[in-house]
Amino acid sequence: MRIFDPHIHMTSRTTDDYEAMFSVGVRALVEPAFWLGQPRTSVASYTDYFDSLIGWERFRAAQFGIRHHCTIGLNPKEANDPRCREVLDVLPRYLAKDGVVAVGELGYDSMTPEEDEVFAAQLRMAVEHELPALVHTPHRDKLVGTRRTLDVVKESGIEPGRVVVDHLNEPTVGVVAESGCWMGFSIYPDTKMDEDRMVAILRQYGTDRMIVNSAADWGRSDPLKTYKTGLAMLEAGFTESDVDKVLWQNPVEFYGQSDRLVLDELPGFAPSAETFAGNSVLRGGGNT
Repeated sequence: MRIFDPHIHMTSRTTDDYEAMFSVGVRALVEPAFWLGQPRTSVASYTDYFDSLIGWERFRAAQFGIRHHCTIGLNPKEANDPRCREVLDVLPRYLAKDGVVAVGELGYDSMTPEEDEVFAAQLRMAVEHELPALVHTPHRDKLVGTRRTLDVVKESGIEPGRVVVDHLNEPTVGVVAESGCWMGFSIYPDTKMDEDRMVAILRQYGTDRMIVNSAADWGRSDPLKTYKTGLAMLEAGFTESDVDKVLWQNPVEFYGQSDRLVLDELPGFAPSAETFAGNSVLRGGGNT
């Protein structure tokens, strides 16, 4: 099984997670910019974070045989904080960087006027930079928020096929399927979506434009949920080709629209006795 996890927050994970992911077939991923659990208080904290996504985390993943890509954006939760609005001014610099394959996560949290403004502004940036967009649907009033999301996407002029609407569930998948956007599902131990429910959705709607991810953020989550969804698909009678389409071909097709995917194989995870100044996380040379 080969796996491209299209939405996973590795900043919140350990190297053990990288090793476990590689062992089950994860060879590429996308890490969206997201909320770090507490408010950022300045634009500088954002730029440091963005720099880590395009630099350090990309390097760290490569040590474990996994190609790392990211999305860059001002997330909807912090769109409501006036201290963060200047982040919009620095986004164009990052959207031009190698390894940045979409604008995101953007969308709604509480569906405020401030979120409306920031959402629309970032969709314009996606169009200007010829990048796809990764959209986050709200945790509350999800169907209302999803419909509102699709209205804003339509108004922006971005092609629906360049948008993935994520964190979907049974009540919301139908309207997104009709819109022409890609459908994203985060598989969690307790919340959002689980493997069996995902299989039922795939049976009903098919495998086209379906994106399955583990998200794996700061809370209780599991970076192997993509793999476990693949196993559940096989147990339910889906073919290996079906699994490959959902877990590899679909995310490659969607994020490939950025023309920035790098999918050539890395050497793989190989523990080394080498150190750099006594540190086991090597830097530079042949380890980049």
